[in-house]
Amino acid sequence: MRFIDANVFLYALLKPKPNLPDKVIERKKKAQEILRRIEKGEKVATTVVHLSEVANIIEAKVNLSTALDFIEELLTAENVRILSVTPEDYLKAAILTSERRVSINDALAYLKMKELNITEIYTFDKHFQNLGLRMLP
Repeated sequence: MRFIDANVFLYALLKPKPNLPDKVIERKKKAQEILRRIEKGEKVATTVVHLSEVANIIEAKVNLSTALDFIEELLTAENVRILSVTPEDYLKAAILTSERRVSINDALAYLKMKELNITEIYTFDKHFQNLGLRMLP
């Protein structure tokens, strides 16, 4: 099982603006490939916090209905494990954030991954290198 970061969903789902840099176009393609593998049954995990990030951005950039469809699909997918987050989890993430200089949600992902012995993450966020994780794609 791999963890999937919010940015993968966003690259895959948001419509591209005109004249995107090649790097962004390539990320979109990779993100869409990842989502296709998940749709075919690849097992992944994420947190309710990361889903919330994605839902808020989709709602703002697209619409509420699309955000709701996205959330419902992930919450009901048998191969997607949605991890709960406690206030204590977030406090631990805040401490790790100050120690490692990564965002609080990246720190949260890292801590939840450690709980499940997950060592690989689908992400385009280079901050995970500071945490010693294997980043994919």
